[in-house]
Amino acid sequence: MVAADAEGNMASPLVALLAGGVAGGVEATCTYPFEFAKTRVQLYGHEGVRNPFTVVTRVARHEGIRALYKGCSTMIVGSIGKDAARFVVFDRIRSFFEDPVTHRLGLAESIASGMLAGVVASTVAVTPTERIKTALIDDARTSRRFRGAMHCVSVLYREQGLRGALYSGYVATTLKQIGTTGFRLGTYSAIKDWERSKGIPVDSAVTSFANGAIAGTVTTLATQPFDTVKTKTQQAKRTGIKDAIHTIMAEDGFRGFWRGTVMRLGRTVVAGGVLFTANEEATKVLKLIIG
Repeated sequence: MVAADAEGNMASPLVALLAGGVAGGVEATCTYPFEFAKTRVQLYGHEGVRNPFTVVTRVARHEGIRALYKGCSTMIVGSIGKDAARFVVFDRIRSFFEDPVTHRLGLAESIASGMLAGVVASTVAVTPTERIKTALIDDARTSRRFRGAMHCVSVLYREQGLRGALYSGYVATTLKQIGTTGFRLGTYSAIKDWERSKGIPVDSAVTSFANGAIAGTVTTLATQPFDTVKTKTQQAKRTGIKDAIHTIMAEDGFRGFWRGTVMRLGRTVVAGGVLFTANEEATKVLKLIIG
């Protein structure tokens, strides 16, 4: 269970919403340099460098440390909305399928619940904020005409309209989000159900972090192609999915769809642990406060 206690008791919608929002904000803040490095590599290749720390070091040296957090505030807002929405939606969807006594369900049902939650999260929060974040990172390397997130939205709206400004790459983002949420929440939930069946304590921060890291690794390897295409379609200039795929194939061939995997894997492993640990710890505190 995601927004539940160690015994599997469902948290209230308000607790799930607030805990998910807190978890999303903490995770985005802690892991953003990995996200920045991944986006730069997916957009430009970054001279063939695959080590995220090398990319971060180069950017800090040539563009300043502040550059590493270009678009971070947008991602934090998006992560808060995304994780708040998907934790609540995932819990509500899962409640329709799980056993009312044991609060367990099969892996397929867990993944399906996560995928449906991913569609909601993509539509409500992920696509608009990912679009702006990517455009800001792209612009910082090229024309440098955006003064901030709101100015970026204003300029893109005038040039491309509402759909182009906020929903470029919607299909690729949603496909990625379906896979990401399905694999991450489904795998994490299945691991916790297995641990309960074996009598393994599931309420410790260490266990939550390890389970989240495992779920994050599976998620990254399975969904990287969607993420690479998404990034290409959300650069500052308008780019369609077909053009993005053609560009990736022309630059690197089939392996290009896994460009940025090392950066994303580093972030996802850490993010998976931070996200679920923060969510469960926040849930415990909020239950004491709200009930």
